[in-house]
Amino acid sequence: MEKIIINDIEIELTKKNIKNLHLSVHPPDGKVKISAPKNMDDDAIRLFAISKLSWIKKQQKKFKNQDRQPEREFVSGESHYFLGQGYILNVVYTNKRRQGVKIRNKKYMDLYVRENTPKYLRERVMTEWYRKELKKLIPPLIEKWEPIMGVKVNEFSVKLMKTRWGTCNPTAKRIWLNLELAKRDPICLEYIVVHEMVHLLERSHNERFVAYMDKFMPNWRALKAELNGLIF
Repeated sequence: MEKIIINDIEIELTKKNIKNLHLSVHPPDGKVKISAPKNMDDDAIRLFAISKLSWIKKQQKKFKNQDRQPEREFVSGESHYFLGQGYILNVVYTNKRRQGVKIRNKKYMDLYVRENTPKYLRERVMTEWYRKELKKLIPPLIEKWEPIMGVKVNEFSVKLMKTRWGTCNPTAKRIWLNLELAKRDPICLEYIVVHEMVHLLERSHNERFVAYMDKFMPNWRALKAELNGLIF
């Protein structure tokens, strides 16, 4: 892995056994990555990056503006997302021991907590609800794709990841999914599940991996663009 600097923008460069250049800008901090064919001249890669500077800066500005959004306080009136849909948070105080979240009228996300519950505990209740709901959605997707792909997933887990939507351990046949996927459209979750399961067939992101993705999910590039920014 190499790094190149274009107009003070650091770009992570990886040369692979692929035919075309791929450029991407990743949340949350606008990290720029280029994957290039192994035999491509470095000057050609730099020229490509220079030609895309305007787009790179536009994407980085978008992520920077997102970071400027007010920090979540988990109070009534805030907007929160679940499965790609926006909801208005409504904090409901209850004396019941069990606390949690319910979707109401396709518009409200009711958060049930005890009165005077501090912010970090309100956030924890919502996080655990997201985790529980996401864990319900994953097994049917795995069961759907195992016979199609001819692979077997031994275990899956959900965890919060800052730079990846998912990971896979091909040896243990274990996959991890990012907790944030609970807030995205379900088709994005399915794309990441398929992506990680393809790693049970091919460990690297090489042409063989791409061929599998094209075979199993022909629209995967559009879904990747939705999650990570447009890919060239």
